[in-house]
Amino acid sequence: MAENQAHAIALGDRGRFVMPVAVRERHGWAAGQALVALDTDAGVLVMSADEALTWLRSRLEGRDLVAELLAERRADVARETA
Repeated sequence: MAENQAHAIALGDRGRFVMPVAVRERHGWAAGQALVALDTDAGVLVMSADEALTWLRSRLEGRDLVAELLAERRADVARETA
């Protein structure tokens, strides 16, 4: 994928904005495409569901979520019984 690019867009009175054609073409989005808006501390990320799944998998790669959950639960129990 090409390097990151900034695009100025305006938010309409009904909360809508028009995605620039260059962005739509770069991502292969067509009219009616379902998108995911991910609200983060850094801002809002907009991507297709497939892109969101790929992004999420990359963020979780190498993590053992079950072990993390068990560790959190054990720490909660230790605090409650102390």
